[in-house]
Amino acid sequence: MKIGLYFGSFNPIHIGHLIIANHLAENSDLDQIWFVVTPHNPFKKKSSLLDNYQRLEMVHLATEDYDKLKPSNIEFNLPQPNYTVNTLAYLQEKHPNYEFALIMGEDNLKSLHKWKNYDVILENHHIYVYPRISNKTAPVHLLNHNKIHTIDAPIIQISSTHIRNSIKANKNIKPLVSSSVWQYLDEMNFYK
Repeated sequence: MKIGLYFGSFNPIHIGHLIIANHLAENSDLDQIWFVVTPHNPFKKKSSLLDNYQRLEMVHLATEDYDKLKPSNIEFNLPQPNYTVNTLAYLQEKHPNYEFALIMGEDNLKSLHKWKNYDVILENHHIYVYPRISNKTAPVHLLNHNKIHTIDAPIIQISSTHIRNSIKANKNIKPLVSSSVWQYLDEMNFYK
């Protein structure tokens, strides 16, 4: 089985995340997409980041109607800070029969060379890159790398930051998140 790993804080998960993940699940060779909820870094100020399990619950709610989309708390019990290369090694050891690939926005590809052991990641894993609107392009050697696949996915201009700010300003964000996530946010009074 080939698993695409979609890392993020998902604070909150929104329809843009679901559109990209579902597009990949339906239009690539990936069998499943795992939303890897990144834990709060204990050395960083909390700001508006919800608790790990609250964000995981929202991912559960958002993905429950999608057979190929799964929530993952795999990084919650790994040593902090989380490095993708370590998470990938742990997953490969835990699931030796699975093939793991990364999913990232074009903006993250531009800084991939700064990631810990990025060459090890590229050597052992495919990377699926979805388009983002930005004014810089990724280095040519990465764009032409045989393990990097740019995908023709919809460009989504929705951000979790915008959603949090809108909630704080008492604006209606209902169309930007799944109905179950909206209910959860509303009941829990998050981001107000």
